[in-house]
Amino acid sequence: MPSMKEYALQYQKLGFSVIPINPRNKMPLIEFADKPAMTASEIETFWDGFPNANIALRTTNFFVVDIDKHGKENGFESLKKWEHLNLIEPTLQAKTASGGKHLLYFKRDDEPITQMIGFLPGVDIKAHENNYILVAPSATDKGQYEWDLEKSAEGGTIVTPSRDLIRAIKKQYGKTHGYRYDGKDGLRDLARRSQTRERTQTTDLFETIALGFGDEGGRNDKLAKFVGGLLFRAVDDEVVVQLARLANANSPNPLPDKEMMRTIESMIKKDRRLEQLVML
Repeated sequence: MPSMKEYALQYQKLGFSVIPINPRNKMPLIEFADKPAMTASEIETFWDGFPNANIALRTTNFFVVDIDKHGKENGFESLKKWEHLNLIEPTLQAKTASGGKHLLYFKRDDEPITQMIGFLPGVDIKAHENNYILVAPSATDKGQYEWDLEKSAEGGTIVTPSRDLIRAIKKQYGKTHGYRYDGKDGLRDLARRSQTRERTQTTDLFETIALGFGDEGGRNDKLAKFVGGLLFRAVDDEVVVQLARLANANSPNPLPDKEMMRTIESMIKKDRRLEQLVML
């Protein structure tokens, strides 16, 4: 069986931006945000030192329909009931370690798409250029990632979706979250709340995703408060990182990725210590 290094090199050869991932916690083992893709030489050197590192691909020129089951939310059922299911074309599919599915589509130049967590219950859209998905043969404690070539498009190819599909996704995202889609792209245009409704801490979290952590002073404090709010609501660590990256990208002056990750990891460790105290 080929080694993880050989798989990583093959993905790089196919034009993907490869990221090494910690197999224990699904966190990146390198700084990659806004940086050039790893070269073949860099991949060889890294996996020689960490041969068991998992493999992820950055969603640079493709986006992912991420289908999963979270408690009562069943993404497969949500998608089956979606009125625009007919717009979803066969494309490259993967089985995730948790029993979910990834559908990969090339991005369109004439109809941009952005990150949309909770596009439907149990279904996310992963599209930010600094986001990523784990790919085969990566494995976690939940199982292994596998390409589902039997249900993929012929030849296991990634297809370019219709503009109608992307527009339908954007409209549904607005509908799911109580916003009116105005034909523009980006969360800033969708994050509009009626001033007559009661504001809550959850309101602040949603608006932070759309508007970011502000400019210069107080960014780390706002990031820490944001992460703490998500962890308090039992959001998965990986999703916390994804949402923080999205909020940071929407900030007028984003934090450096290394600085952002240091704050996130500190908050996660603090949250774990609190959990242990509660269980004593």
